[in-house]
Amino acid sequence: MKSFIHYLKLALVAIPLLAFQQDKPLRIVFFGDSITQAAVKPGGYIVKMGEMLEKQGLKDKYELIGAGIGGNKVYDLYLRLEEDVLAKQPNIVVIYVGVNDVWHKASSGTGTDPDKFVRFYEALLKKFKAANIRVAMCTPAVIGERTDFSNQQDGDLNRYSQLIRDLAKKQGLPLIDLRKSFLDYNLKNNATNDEKNILTTDRVHLNDAGNQLVADEMWKVLKGM
Repeated sequence: MKSFIHYLKLALVAIPLLAFQQDKPLRIVFFGDSITQAAVKPGGYIVKMGEMLEKQGLKDKYELIGAGIGGNKVYDLYLRLEEDVLAKQPNIVVIYVGVNDVWHKASSGTGTDPDKFVRFYEALLKKFKAANIRVAMCTPAVIGERTDFSNQQDGDLNRYSQLIRDLAKKQGLPLIDLRKSFLDYNLKNNATNDEKNILTTDRVHLNDAGNQLVADEMWKVLKGM
């Protein structure tokens, strides 16, 4: 009898604790480069997602945290993941990287070779899995918005995007295919085949429409996680 009362007391303590844990907002860290760094500013995709959640009455259910630093490549993310992600104890991480790994190969010769890109990405995923953090993976969107694949880095962007798609499939992780989404949008809205000002301000960084598209595409995946 004493044993039963003891376990009953433990249960009465545990049930409120469990309820408290379930009421905590789902913490999402957006992990990336300058595109994500700008996303916490007015009009940025993280801000827009927060506004979307508020309209849907879900603002208190989610905590959105930006962890973007300009110029970052995949190995930069790996070097700072402990402090900028793991220390925040998120439930979900959105990895949005790859533009600089491609872009810097041409601009400064400091990009990331495909095999190293995959190895560092896999190392990130391994760390997050060990910490029981769910992950959503994004393909890099654009370095130039022309739809006829005449942008200088289209070939590499397509290649690295496919590496991410393959890795997401291999790991069984959700994919936010921004590369495809941006091309589909431009095919419908860029009749003059302009290299910018459709979804970007400078061929890479997002304008208002680009931020909204990213927020929409991310939310499609995140709401199911």
